[in-house]
Amino acid sequence: MNPAELFAHQTDTTNLAPGDTLFREGDAGDGMYVVLEGALEIQVSGKVVETSTRGAIIGELALIDQAPRIATVTAKEASKLVKIDQRRFHFLIQQNPFFATHVMKVLAERLRQMNRLLAEH
Repeated sequence: MNPAELFAHQTDTTNLAPGDTLFREGDAGDGMYVVLEGALEIQVSGKVVETSTRGAIIGELALIDQAPRIATVTAKEASKLVKIDQRRFHFLIQQNPFFATHVMKVLAERLRQMNRLLAEH
């Protein structure tokens, strides 16, 4: 499943120029994003841990635990994203079990990646 396909016709998008920051570590989170175009760097404590491209979801933890952002996300290139708020997120996971499973897979992969990074140090 590629979430970008679910939102390909979305007209209400967030557009970033190269170098623009989507959100910063410690910010309050009020939504997650689906990358429709471009590439974004995700940094934790100043270290790049992921580069997200078309179809990636970003900031999903804010909708799960309402804690402050744990990463800073900056556009590497011109990017277009769709913001998913809490209400829409709940609708999506209720109506589309594949979307819910995809979010869980992303969380699991990010946890594995962080474990690998920690093991290197």
